[in-house]
Amino acid sequence: MSSLVSTSRLQLAAFALGTVGWILCTISMGLVEWRVWHVNNTTIISSGIAWVGIWKVCFISYLHVSPGYKEQFCHKFSGYESSIPHEIYAAQGLLLIAMFMGLLGLTATVFALRNVYMGIIHKTLITRFFLVAGFFYILAGLCVLIPVSWNFYSVTHNQSIAFPPSYYMPSSPAAQEAGAAIPIGIVAVILLLLSGTFSLSYRFPVTANIITNS
Repeated sequence: MSSLVSTSRLQLAAFALGTVGWILCTISMGLVEWRVWHVNNTTIISSGIAWVGIWKVCFISYLHVSPGYKEQFCHKFSGYESSIPHEIYAAQGLLLIAMFMGLLGLTATVFALRNVYMGIIHKTLITRFFLVAGFFYILAGLCVLIPVSWNFYSVTHNQSIAFPPSYYMPSSPAAQEAGAAIPIGIVAVILLLLSGTFSLSYRFPVTANIITNS
């Protein structure tokens, strides 16, 4: 059993990294600060700064722009709107998939580590669980990487968005920068890919007593 435990230390680290990466992925998805827009007209956007997320846009306003809002005004994206760029809708779907894939990876890792630390020496079961976990982690990392890279590209090229009038947003900012969600997403990608690599690198010890059949 000691040899079995000693050969799974990287996979234990993979579980820790995967957990943190999955949490960061969830945080990134929930944040509205994907793009930070700086606008010149402060009549409605009083602070001159608006936040464009993948679910909604928000800004601080000292005007009564909508019933129930006094200072912070937020407008959620409803259904599919042709004016909203594809990278925002892609980010919604891919990050939801990443959350699901990451959760499956963590579950597979827990089952594999359970067998290792409880001394259930079953080569096929342990190896397959770690391999499955590795694939799920890598898929989750790639699902985060695509929207993060795509939205970062849009920010660096100062791309505009033709918001409908109900959003109270200009079609293009004076300048824009990446919000906190993007670097958090990048860290999540790194952790998930590392976790996947560690999980896929597992090798069952040849000195262990092998049970090949359930």
